[in-house]
Amino acid sequence: MADDIGVLIVDDSALMRNLIGRMVEETEGLVVAEKAMNGKFALQKIPRVNPDVIVLDLEMPEMNGIEFLKERRRQGIKIPVVILSSIAARGAEITMEALSLGASDFIQKPSGSISDDIHTVKDSLVGMLLGYGKQYRRTQGKKTATIDYTVKPQSKSGVLSPPEAVRPKSYIKSADSLNLSPSGTVKPHTPLRKPGKTDIIAIGISTGGPDALRFIFSKLDADLKVPIVVVQHMPPGFTLEFARSLDRICPLEVKEAAEGDIIQPGRALIAQGNKHLEVEKYPYGAVVHLTDAPLVSGHRPSADVLFASIAKWYGNHALGVIMTGMGRDGAEQIGEIYKEGGLTLGQDEASSVVYGMPRVAFELGHIQEQVSLQNMARKICDLAKTPR
Repeated sequence: MADDIGVLIVDDSALMRNLIGRMVEETEGLVVAEKAMNGKFALQKIPRVNPDVIVLDLEMPEMNGIEFLKERRRQGIKIPVVILSSIAARGAEITMEALSLGASDFIQKPSGSISDDIHTVKDSLVGMLLGYGKQYRRTQGKKTATIDYTVKPQSKSGVLSPPEAVRPKSYIKSADSLNLSPSGTVKPHTPLRKPGKTDIIAIGISTGGPDALRFIFSKLDADLKVPIVVVQHMPPGFTLEFARSLDRICPLEVKEAAEGDIIQPGRALIAQGNKHLEVEKYPYGAVVHLTDAPLVSGHRPSADVLFASIAKWYGNHALGVIMTGMGRDGAEQIGEIYKEGGLTLGQDEASSVVYGMPRVAFELGHIQEQVSLQNMARKICDLAKTPR
């Protein structure tokens, strides 16, 4: 269809090109625009097929992914790129280099360069392709079909079920507890108290997050003294390099969170991949704890886990921010920050790669203000510095 998002698949393995192509063709709203065996052929095909999004392997002969990204930047090509590559010895470092060169996001191949089990990452991959492809088409004045990012993307053979989430009982709410108005919509909760001085900033983010966080962290004020904790959905082995890449562009200190790290002014802590991050206050100060507890809202780390602990220990002295991402992680528990009297922000639809998590939070009545990505850093700094 004319409104479908065209995908250029770049991988040196014919098997990988075929398997990825099959996943694309099975997904409503996506179509294979073309395939290429390396970056050189991809550059030759782009003017002819005019794709909306590119899936790029990093390890290829003649012109690898990094070389392709450098040439893409030199030529001024704006088509978004999703890295789909295996972890090599320097996998995380190379992936972060790819992001710094303009790649939008990345997914790890599940079992090496030739992954015949690539279908296990299908939901994540097609979700990114739909999100980035739709955003690019919007900048080009092209239409796309409406996609509901709170569930898995549709298959052309039928609608797929929402992802399963193993959730502790404390996070499960009955229909009677959702605070419904007579019309059936969710009413905003009445905060228990007025907002106090902001002592911590908590951010939950997923698909579209690497780009968004790079933009925000580069714009933060150097004199921002309020500590920041972040849950970005990312596999283990990558968050250390991701934090280092943010530290290079941010005026504040940014590091991957470790068990027992002290929450302190002028520092941002990024949750480790595959570890929940919670905060806890002691008489001498606040620290972070990392746990291997079951998935919550389908994720570990989970923004719901982070927001719940922030609400418990900081109450009306917290600022919660929920941003671009598929599904609903964080949407429920950011409401606890709101109910305790804390401040809550959500990224707006226009600037979100995937308007899933912030949309659900907004529709639940948990968001006080929706903010564009372009204005988010300024808004965070202004709220954090305002005495109350």
